[in-house]
Amino acid sequence: MATVDECRQALHDLAAKLAANAETQGKLDLDRTLACRVTDLETAFHARLTGGRLVDITDGDDPRAKIALIAASDDLIALTQGRLDVTRAIASRQISVKANPFDLLKLRKLL
Repeated sequence: MATVDECRQALHDLAAKLAANAETQGKLDLDRTLACRVTDLETAFHARLTGGRLVDITDGDDPRAKIALIAASDDLIALTQGRLDVTRAIASRQISVKANPFDLLKLRKLL
């Protein structure tokens, strides 16, 4: 099981990766709040996805977030490091993503 600090760092690493992708692929028309709930640690983070970037990562849940990523700590780390394929993880129910179907299609482009 990963720690809260490792999960927080994984989200910051993901933010850096998305920022680099946004520079090369151009901005993505997606401006949504995001909650990341880590089930085995009973903790959460929230941030904002805007222009293909993940910004303002903060501890704590946002129950009104438009996009919710729910995962165990080890799965979150594997996902952000590219060791876990997001499509397979969703299909096998390792992780759960709650979002509008159109937002899910846009999110696929980011990852």
